[in-house]
Amino acid sequence: MRVGLGFDVHASGGDRPLVLGGVTVEGPGLAGHSDADVVAHAVADALLGAAGLPDLGTLFPAADPQYENADSMILLADVAGRLKGAGYRVGNVDVVIVAEQPRLAAAVGEMADNLQRVVGGSVSVKPKRGEGLGAIGRAEGIAAMAVALLEPIER
Repeated sequence: MRVGLGFDVHASGGDRPLVLGGVTVEGPGLAGHSDADVVAHAVADALLGAAGLPDLGTLFPAADPQYENADSMILLADVAGRLKGAGYRVGNVDVVIVAEQPRLAAAVGEMADNLQRVVGGSVSVKPKRGEGLGAIGRAEGIAAMAVALLEPIER
């Protein structure tokens, strides 16, 4: 078995809808080259790290115009396919979203369902607040952390 850790953060201020874990949530959008889905990005990097593959920014660079406004759940599906090619399946993924606003508790079940469908393993999602501390606590952005467990595919 292999374990990976992923992290992502995006500043508030994007002129797009707020998308987290593939769910459009009421609130200000995030700045970024793709759709700025910090949850999908953190999960992808956790999975890639566990498999010993290059990180999300290397595979889908922000300098490449084809990824501008990209749907991060499609990128995550690509990552899931790479895992299978590397001989792994997802055991589970655990995600923490740190956001002062908006309140996310009502959306985490749908986020987990979306992520599970794409990665093919159990996913849990937990919202946390920044408690007024730092940039996240001042609602200047949203961060997500994920840990993933991969298991070798029996051949």
